[in-house]
Amino acid sequence: MKKLQMVDLVGQYQDIKEEVDESIEEILNSAAFINGPAVHQFQSDLENYLGVKHVIPCANGTDALQITMMGLGLKPGDEIITADFTFAATVEVIALLNLTPVLVDVEEDTFNIDPIAIEKAITPKTKAIVPVHLFGMCANMDAIMDIAKKHNLFVIEDNAQAIGATYTSSSGLKKKAGSIGHIASTSFFPSKNLGCYGDGGAIFTNDDALAHTIRGIVNHGMYTRYHHDVVGVNSRLDTIQAAVLKAKLPHLDNYCNRRRLAASKYMAALKGHPAIILPRANKNCEGICEVCDCHVFHQFTLRILGGKRDALAAHLNDKGIPHGIYYPIPLHRQKAYVDERYQEADFTVTNKLVKEVISLPMHTELDDEQIAYIATTIVDFLNA
Repeated sequence: MKKLQMVDLVGQYQDIKEEVDESIEEILNSAAFINGPAVHQFQSDLENYLGVKHVIPCANGTDALQITMMGLGLKPGDEIITADFTFAATVEVIALLNLTPVLVDVEEDTFNIDPIAIEKAITPKTKAIVPVHLFGMCANMDAIMDIAKKHNLFVIEDNAQAIGATYTSSSGLKKKAGSIGHIASTSFFPSKNLGCYGDGGAIFTNDDALAHTIRGIVNHGMYTRYHHDVVGVNSRLDTIQAAVLKAKLPHLDNYCNRRRLAASKYMAALKGHPAIILPRANKNCEGICEVCDCHVFHQFTLRILGGKRDALAAHLNDKGIPHGIYYPIPLHRQKAYVDERYQEADFTVTNKLVKEVISLPMHTELDDEQIAYIATTIVDFLNA
């Protein structure tokens, strides 16, 4: 059996080596390292893929989130509602801009932000909602967009983990993750479903005026060289990373399908065990399988019941099986974001999930032997 890895980037690279090497060599020969043709081509290709009018590349996913909030003209003290159960970058940028993060609980079955909790958290100071499409599946965007419209709020999709996913609305309309809210951000960190070979990110929107503002912000506030019209930052996607992404984008749907297929095999092997809760589909989706487009499985995350998660994690270590616990500490308990406004009773689901979740190896190179070994090891341990 091949060595198990949480993400096999080497194997993925070998499969597209010729395309990637050719793209990078072209840049080395031209020396167009900043804002070269590959950046503009990738931007155009991604706009077409997502079905959005504007993609603005930037240096990383965290910058992308920060810049979206700068572009919306949010002011210090404005409240931004987001999920308690996610990576810290989402709340980090809110705090950096002297905005007020408002953390709310998530849905137990999807891990995504709970629309009921959003509605309860809205105050006259609320200006935006940031749903995180966690682990590769969209949040309940029907409900979130309805709430936003009712209260005149911006919706900023944090799409760092779900690029390539398709959201099916209750009406049957399908849209790509990141194309539903007023604006969205994503990350191209190497382990993402569409990852470069360093840092990278992007912002998506259909709003022409907002896109114009953001194009200035990412480049020191300039639209004309040395004319600084808005307060900006230095956040560019370098040309080599754009070239890698340009080469990989045509493979994204195939990568997503391979992850879905691996997920379906995991689920077939683990289905029905009383100590395991498997991932589920979007509420408007018929199910999860290799042909379903609602989930792109950035992570394959189980819930382990009966207080056995940590013991299972230790056992997997002993068996040479990599895994991740995303996330072990809720944001409302992180030292940087503790706030007397938060009550533990408001985070019952998140407080449960942090004790139960465990993510298994998930990538495009997983094979049947590896999946069977991982699943058998888990079942045998839980049955012992």
